Amino acid sequence: MFGLFKKKSPITKLQKQYEQLMKEYHALSTSNRSASDAKFAEAEAIQDKIVELMKNTNETS
Repeated sequence: MFGLFKKKSPITKLQKQYEQLMKEYHALSTSNRSASDAKFAEAEAIQDKIVELMKNTNETS
């Protein structure tokens, strides 16, 4: 209940978005290869952002 109003970190939000894109990528991989490649590219871009944010938080800590 108390976690209901807690703000999510940017890394958590991006990880959730990454997981969603990977699910869409997997679903499209059997039917539409070009669309699945586009989803995979989006997911990889988000993964790069996550890595960059994690580097920045580790450097400041």
